[in-house]
Parts: sequence; C-alpha cells; structure tokens
Amino acid sequence: MKSIEGIMTHLKRNRALELREAKKSGKKIVGYPPGNWVPEELIYAAGAVPVCLLRGGNPEAVAISAAYIPRFIDTFCRSQIGYYALGEDPFYQMLDLFIAPCTDRNQSSIGDCFAYFTDIDVLHVGIPHNKEQAALDFYADGLRMIIEKIEALTGNKVTDDKLKGNIELYNRIRAGLREVSVTRKSPAPPISGKEFVRLNHASYLLDPSFYAAKLDDVKSELSETEAPDKSPRILLTASTLALGDHKVMDLTEETGAGIVIEEIPEGVRNYWHDVELDGDPVVRLAESYLGKKTPPAYFKPSVGRIDAIVKLAEEFNVDGILWYQLMYRESYDIQAFYFGKIVKEKLGIPFLELQSDYDVSETGAFRTRIETFVEMAASR
Repeated sequence: MKSIEGIMTHLKRNRALELREAKKSGKKIVGYPPGNWVPEELIYAAGAVPVCLLRGGNPEAVAISAAYIPRFIDTFCRSQIGYYALGEDPFYQMLDLFIAPCTDRNQSSIGDCFAYFTDIDVLHVGIPHNKEQAALDFYADGLRMIIEKIEALTGNKVTDDKLKGNIELYNRIRAGLREVSVTRKSPAPPISGKEFVRLNHASYLLDPSFYAAKLDDVKSELSETEAPDKSPRILLTASTLALGDHKVMDLTEETGAGIVIEEIPEGVRNYWHDVELDGDPVVRLAESYLGKKTPPAYFKPSVGRIDAIVKLAEEFNVDGILWYQLMYRESYDIQAFYFGKIVKEKLGIPFLELQSDYDVSETGAFRTRIETFVEMAASR
C-alpha cells in the first residue's frame, strides 16, 4: 500500500534526523522495550521523546551480544544488547534514559546490561503478574515513579492536563489501528498481515501527531482497495515480533495464505482498548495498560491469554494458528505445550509451533513446516 510505504520511508529517512534535532534543542530521549508496559503518554507529557527499542531478526546482533550476556536469555533481548554494541542504529545511540520493565529475567537483562556496560541512565520498574487490585495499585505506583524520574531528567512537570491531552492523542492512534485491523474480518482483507504489523511497528517510533494523521491516509486507501480472497486464514501469535523479523510472515504469505489477525504481547501495540479520560489519568493508564490488556504467558493464571486467542480465532474465522516464539522464552514454550491441544479441542483447526534464534539456517525447515501447515489449514 502506498500510504504504508510512505510511512515506512519517512521512518527510515527522516525520524533519526528529527530526533537528533530534538536532542540539539534540549529534548531528552527515553528508550524502553516493547511490551506495552511503558505508556508513551507519560514521556511526552514530561517534554521528552520516547523511542521503543524493537529491532530484531539480525543474527549478527545476537552473535555480538555473547560478549555481554549469557546465551540462555531470550533472543530478542540479547539482540537489544547487540544492536547497541554494533553502533549502527542511531535510535540505540541517542538515549538519555532507558526504562526497563522487570517482567521476567529476559526483559530485566536489557536494563542490567545497559546499566553496567553503557553510560545510559537506567530505571528498573517492577511489573506484577496478575490483575488483582493490589497489582493495579503497584503498577500505578511504578508509573508515578517513571513520572518522577522523567520530571527530574527534563525539569518539566507532568500535569493532569498534559497527560490527558496525550492520552487523547494515543486513543486516536489506538482507534485508527483498531479500525484498520478489523477490516481483515472480511473474506478479502484489504491489507496483509505483514503490512499491518509494519504499520503497527511504525507507531512506536514516529511522532504521534504525524502518525495519527498518516493513519487517516491509510484508512482512506483501504476503503478504495479491492483485494482477492485470502484463504486459508491464519492467526499469528508470538512472544515477540520485532521490527525486521519478517521471516515467518514472509514464508506464510508466500504460500498464498493470509495472516488476518495477530495476538502478540511484545512488538505490536495494544490497540483494542482506549484509555478512559475521567478521574486520575495515572490510575486510568494503569487500568488500561495492565487491567485491560491480554495477559502475557508469564501471568498467573495464564488462562486469560488462551481465552483471548481462541476468541480472536473465532471472530476472524481463522483456519489455523501459527505460534511463533523465540529461544529461551520458557513461559511461552510451556504454554504452547498445552495450547495446541486446546486449539484442536475447541476450534478443530491445525496448530504449528515455531521457535527461532534469528538463525539464517532456520529458513528451509520453517518453509517446509509452514507449507505443510497451510495445506492442512486449506483442507478444512
């Protein structure tokens, strides 16, 4: 799609230059990993600029990380150390502060390495593993800690009015992504799974006002797009899907199948729910970013994620579920073991689990397994 290609071209050619100019003018750059635990609304309200570190798929970044972190850490998290060490990506080199959500040992390790090996200031923030009221209160306190840290960094006060203004802007982005995504319920989706994921990834790096306006262009183009039926229809779920990690999507779409919906807690913005604007905005952010989100595999109990995937499979009328995860993300590996059985019992559709270490040698085996999986899905 021309509108999406235009967004990605702007991201590639202009965004790093925009951030350099922002730093020259005194703006602070705040980095964080994907996972939807660090609300960008807080960062912009303090006069700083958020940058999500979400590149992946490059085996060179994985290899160089071995000098800084043990192998038995999630592939994506090792890559973040590697991208910084390579020194080639400007987004990784201009950070003033890195916020490290402590979800598990994998995500925490990024902050640990940045704190030890670089001069980037690092703030670790605890993330609870359930949605009880005590957990919501704990998470809200963590958001207040982020506010205090960024206020000290920038010298700017985060007011309720500033925060609500940014929440309104991000609600516009979430609503736009939601509107684009649900078009894929059609038997002839006007946008491919890869196109939607690229569009979603761009939302983490571009200026939100610019991005929200460009989303309107995408929606206009979609309304004019005529697309052939995509069958079979595939749901993609993953532990992390990084910017640049397109192998599985490419191989699936090369078979003629269509990825019509994703459930990915890290690497795809959570766009299904808006943040309410009444009351304390920090509490409302906590309720949305923790209380309303689909729980990751490491939450207890983890049944919420299973139920959410089954519901999406039914709503989008999928013919198969592709489970993609990265090496050493044990909670997802454990969940996949019994989820395949649940898929067969509740939905009666094929299920394929793939595990990656961003290794180029994976491609041949992945292609064979995906082709077989798609044939099974097509035979329904």
